[in-house]
Amino acid sequence: MRTTFLKQIDSPAHFKQQLLAWSQAVREIVFLDSNSGSKQYSSFDAALAIDAFTSLKTDFVNAFEDLKQYQQTTKDWLFGYLSYDLKNDIEALQSANYDGLEFPDLFFFQPKKIFIIRGNELEMQYLKVCEDEAETDFQEVLDFKLKSNETFPIETQERISKTIYVEKINEMLRHIHRGDIYEANFCMEFYAENAIVNPLAAFEKLNAISQPPFAVFFKNHQHFLLSASPERYLKKHADQLISQPIKGTAPRFVDEEADAVSKRQLESDPKERSENIMITDLVRNDLSRTAQKGSVAVEELCGIYSFLQVHQMVSTITSRLDPKYSPIDAIRTTFPMGSMTGAPKISAMLIIEKLEETKRGFYSGAVGYFTPSGDFDFNVVIRSILYNATKQYVSFSVGSAITSLSDPEKEYAECLLKAKAMREVLNS
Repeated sequence: MRTTFLKQIDSPAHFKQQLLAWSQAVREIVFLDSNSGSKQYSSFDAALAIDAFTSLKTDFVNAFEDLKQYQQTTKDWLFGYLSYDLKNDIEALQSANYDGLEFPDLFFFQPKKIFIIRGNELEMQYLKVCEDEAETDFQEVLDFKLKSNETFPIETQERISKTIYVEKINEMLRHIHRGDIYEANFCMEFYAENAIVNPLAAFEKLNAISQPPFAVFFKNHQHFLLSASPERYLKKHADQLISQPIKGTAPRFVDEEADAVSKRQLESDPKERSENIMITDLVRNDLSRTAQKGSVAVEELCGIYSFLQVHQMVSTITSRLDPKYSPIDAIRTTFPMGSMTGAPKISAMLIIEKLEETKRGFYSGAVGYFTPSGDFDFNVVIRSILYNATKQYVSFSVGSAITSLSDPEKEYAECLLKAKAMREVLNS
């Protein structure tokens, strides 16, 4: 179905910039950049998929069944996203909060052209309908002249004030003390209306100041995601499933000693460890629903990883997928990811919906790809800017896990810490 072309590139970092800039005129784009991180389970350094040959766009109703049929019918590379609100296809839930972005609940496309970078090697996979364009495209990318993109400062505002935030966290704590939930992730939105955003320039700046292992530039006509996600939701390789939830955040410091202290404090913080262990247990339970007997394992518990903006606590849970389950079944039974919901998951999602004021949509969903063999890899959409160019509405959301040990003031401060990179990109 596809013709493969292999090329050598002298400067992968520069070529990535040229490749993404060259692609901008196309309607559908997914660019994935590992920024040299997450090597343990990484399949490539970067990948670009462009120009839909076929596509699937739908709301949440029967979305997973539609995706299963699409994936099994094409048996090809598919790139796209799952929004948080697909929860409504899995459970008797609803999403009634304000939606300023108006993205579809699910979108995947079968790209005509795929570019995969591993070290100094470029692999180009073209459908037969356009394989005669490969050599010309490669030369155009090499010759593409990068230019500085003009940006305009955008002042974002909080959807809820600090006072209301504290009130909502106290309400969530009452649910916890009553025993309704053990933990829930509460999120708040920052937004701007009548906003003119240069998506490519914003992504390049966000990626440069964060350098996360799961960065994404997504475009579907007038809808954009600019993501600096540090978190993997779920990866499938052969029959192995890998989930790496993040729970636990601490600030970085320029001073090495202060930075080391911050890292050590995160590692030993009982509240942060409690958050992480609860979600690790939830993920173990989710994975067990499709796992071969006795195959669920915690490969790493509460590991500390340092990113440019923050230190994070990450756990790695794996399982072996039972052959009677499809790749989509593995996703459906673990979605939405535990790190963005809570425990118990359904109760947490009900309370989240009641207390939050914005429909999450693409935020806290997942973006990634399927291979022709049914393998896949998806991130968690956090630390991300979302933009509807038609409505000129730009938004980003941040959240934190609320447990019985939570201090509302400290949770608010954690949200501001997570918002730092997105605010810097948009406000400067």
